[in-house]
Order: sequence, then structure tokens, then C-alpha cells
Amino acid sequence: MVSKKSKSEIRVKKHNRLRNRLAGTAERPRLAVFRSNNHMYAQIIDDTVGKTLIAASSVEKEVKAEIEKTNNVDAAAYVGTVLAKRAMEKGIKVVVFDRGGFIYQGKIQALADAAREAGLEF
Repeated sequence: MVSKKSKSEIRVKKHNRLRNRLAGTAERPRLAVFRSNNHMYAQIIDDTVGKTLIAASSVEKEVKAEIEKTNNVDAAAYVGTVLAKRAMEKGIKVVVFDRGGFIYQGKIQALADAAREAGLEF
């Protein structure tokens, strides 16, 4: 019998393949995105030292106060805008986008587009 892999196992495998090609540096850190059923999380990471430089998510009080629901496209776009503003304040303008094995559509695309509109380049 062949065991069937779950969606999350498939996504992790895709993410590992992506991570073989992507790495964040001090000059161009990695923008990593994670989507759960209820929330969106985004981090800007410098992989050379293994540090998260900036993070934003729909769990934070400031973000939750501005959005109605935490698991829709509008919430993802708002998280992307907040993350980009925080990055600009720290002087980060160029990043590498890591979609985390998720398909580039819907919430992931909304977060990326909002971050681009707010000033991040990738």
C-alpha cells in the first residue's frame, strides 16, 4: 500500500525545495510568509546570522484593531502593508520573497502586492 501525503507535508516539501534556492543576506533579507487557517504571519529574516529583523502578523493587537477578520485577503494585505512600513523605518528596501511553499494566489499574493505598494522591492 502506498500512503498518501497530507497537504501540509506536500507544502513543507515544496518549501524545502524553495529554500535551496533562496537565502536572505544582510543586503537583501528574506521575506518569509506563513498562512494558517485563521491568521497570516510575515517575517523579514537575515539568514546569514539567523535573525528575524522585522515581523508582522494578524495576531498583533495593533493589526487586529484595524481589520474585521484575520483570515481573509484584506487582512493579508494589511499585514503586508504593516510589514513594509516597519521595514522602511529600519532602512530595508529590497527583499527576497519566500512564499513558504504556498501557491502564489489569494492571501499570499495580496500580502506581496501590498508590501510592494508600500515600498518594498522584490
